[in-house]
Amino acid sequence: MQRFLKGSKAHHLSPMPVVIGISATAARFNQLVGDTNSTLQKCIITANDVRASGLLKDRIVITYPDDLEKNNEMAVLQAATDEWKNKCEHWYQYSYEQHYAQVNPIFLIQVLAGKGNKVSETNLDDVIAKIEERTGDSFQEHQVVHTFGSVSTLSINGLPVHHVEPSEITDDKRIRVVLFKENLSTGWDCPRAETMMSFRHAEDATYIAQLLGRMVRTPLQCHILVDDFLNDVRLFLPYFNRNTVKEVIEELQNTEGGEIPTVIDGESMERPSYVPWTVRYRRKEDLPIPGQLELTVQQEDNTVDLQEESPTDESFLPKVDISENQQQIRPQSTPTPTFSISSQRTESDVFAPETGKQIKFPKYSLDREEITKFINEQGLLTYVVRTVRINSYLKSLLSLAALLTQTNIHAKANDEIKDDVINMICSYISELHQTGKYDELAAQVLNFKLSVSIFDVFGEALNNTIQDFFTASESDLDRQLRAADAKLGNCGFQNAYGKKYYDTENPNAFKIDCILFAADDDCIAKLNAYAKNKFHNLNDRYRKYVVNESEKYRKQYSDIIADGDIVSKHNFILPETISVRLEEDGTEFDNHLFADEKGIAKINLNGWEEGVITEESKASDFVCWLRNPSRQKWALCLPYEMNGEIKPTYPDFLIIRSDPVLTYVIDVLEPHNPDYKDNLGKAKGLARYAEEEPRIGRVQLIRKGKDPAGKQRFKRLDLSHGTVREKVLKAQNTDELDHIFETDGFFMKL
Repeated sequence: MQRFLKGSKAHHLSPMPVVIGISATAARFNQLVGDTNSTLQKCIITANDVRASGLLKDRIVITYPDDLEKNNEMAVLQAATDEWKNKCEHWYQYSYEQHYAQVNPIFLIQVLAGKGNKVSETNLDDVIAKIEERTGDSFQEHQVVHTFGSVSTLSINGLPVHHVEPSEITDDKRIRVVLFKENLSTGWDCPRAETMMSFRHAEDATYIAQLLGRMVRTPLQCHILVDDFLNDVRLFLPYFNRNTVKEVIEELQNTEGGEIPTVIDGESMERPSYVPWTVRYRRKEDLPIPGQLELTVQQEDNTVDLQEESPTDESFLPKVDISENQQQIRPQSTPTPTFSISSQRTESDVFAPETGKQIKFPKYSLDREEITKFINEQGLLTYVVRTVRINSYLKSLLSLAALLTQTNIHAKANDEIKDDVINMICSYISELHQTGKYDELAAQVLNFKLSVSIFDVFGEALNNTIQDFFTASESDLDRQLRAADAKLGNCGFQNAYGKKYYDTENPNAFKIDCILFAADDDCIAKLNAYAKNKFHNLNDRYRKYVVNESEKYRKQYSDIIADGDIVSKHNFILPETISVRLEEDGTEFDNHLFADEKGIAKINLNGWEEGVITEESKASDFVCWLRNPSRQKWALCLPYEMNGEIKPTYPDFLIIRSDPVLTYVIDVLEPHNPDYKDNLGKAKGLARYAEEEPRIGRVQLIRKGKDPAGKQRFKRLDLSHGTVREKVLKAQNTDELDHIFETDGFFMKL
């Protein structure tokens, strides 16, 4: 390859004049170019940019046993199978609700090489039997395959297991489990690979790291907004421990390509690092509760068969039973009674006649799903802050108009923009006619100058350049028109203009008009200014309607808006399930919006944060609260300015209160130490947010202070009040902000 790049006299190869390369591991290429006289121009895509694209998974979680005697390899295989089955169910539900083709997650199992005539030192029969036992179903032919060196079909646990080439795995939707040894580490990737189990031993840290690189692509090439559980990849290593897993993580982070744009973490089976929190409660077993159940028997002909949605083999995936009152996934082989339990039920002991025992149910004091639905339907304002603007306003405007038209949110958006641009062209041409410049400029379009320079035999130019003028042909006029269309966004404005102003006596007149408009720098500047204003106008006017569309369209909308502006306005949408890092030392809260299956969220708050939540929870209209995590894709983000730079900030808490008219009202609270240098910038950011989003309730910056009794309390500055907001926006320094706290700050009435 170096011969082609650097040239080779021995092989009569000249150096490449221009090389355009794309690589995640560019170190050797950069070193090679450094040994030449070439100029290297780098365009670096940062890890944050890759994360923002949604093309890669958010997290790689590596699970290992602390106690190998207690959790042997088959116990780890059981855990891996549970994880894979859970992924199947989540993807099945998500694909059904969002109208995507089924993802069909793959379970990768790396087995040991064989000695002698043995295929593998791993007992393959036991592996397949354990998976079938754990899933409660039997595999069918083509659902389990292998990539071993032997291309023959193997019989494993009575199942014919065929050989496949790695490149064929992704597109074969029948495949559920892939058995392999060493041939999937490089030159291959599989976005459907969601879970992996490796029977290899701890000395293979580098090899395991290479394998994980094959699994980080997202199946739908986008971040999943509704269910954060689907943004994880899980790897199970029964023969690794805390130290050897750390080696795997270091191998991943120290690759030639630098920082991997995915969070990598290890967890022991005894102490998981990440746990799912949700607003939906799916119970593994629903028991009859006298006076509190609604019994419906799901008949066979009412089962939703999703094979009509996706023509792939779904026989191993659980059927989906969706009742009218609750959409939950349950493996279904026979008609199953389902129960709708009141979410307002408090903890109680219930007699179960089957066992004669008292059953204690978890406490459900919040209708979390209803609250989340209410918040998402509001389409409250949030922002995305980027370092650069990706697209021109014209391109972003055309993409936004196309989406609004496609979703029927504003069916005439495309036509509206075309009419505006046509009128701009028409006004410009009318002005040229009025000033008498049109004919001269049109002649320049219809004629082009050909210059011929003459050189002597020694290569010296002679001063007798010949110029000649030619009349442009029809094809050259069309070429100029295509170039004009490209400058106008490739939206076909010239065709719309020609349709309206076509002159049968002068059929090329409309082409000349459009070429002249696109060639005028002032016209292009006016068009871009129009695009900027129209882009923001459409976003402000129709943003709230996008929340009612499917996730597919919401994501398209969000991407268009984010690429159109450095600071872009979006809808605040909460997911239904999030994956959170377990905080073992945290305080248990039963009034957090997201919680585990028992309705509990264990969160580690500092003294200020916990004090604020304690005060808030004492209010008569308090319902629940939400910790707003920094830099999560779904978190509420506000822009603020500091030292001339626009930065993102994530207020600490959202408080949900009851309201007799609106049902709920959402507050934004930010406890913030006054010693921090960003105080004034964040105060102004909160003030501007309160001004931009009037549907938000309180917007408070909170400090510690002494109340009239001399007791340390939390002093609040509410920026939802117009007079306070005006003072803060006019403040020039932190001393003025401190004075505003003295004059307008207050303590919450308890």
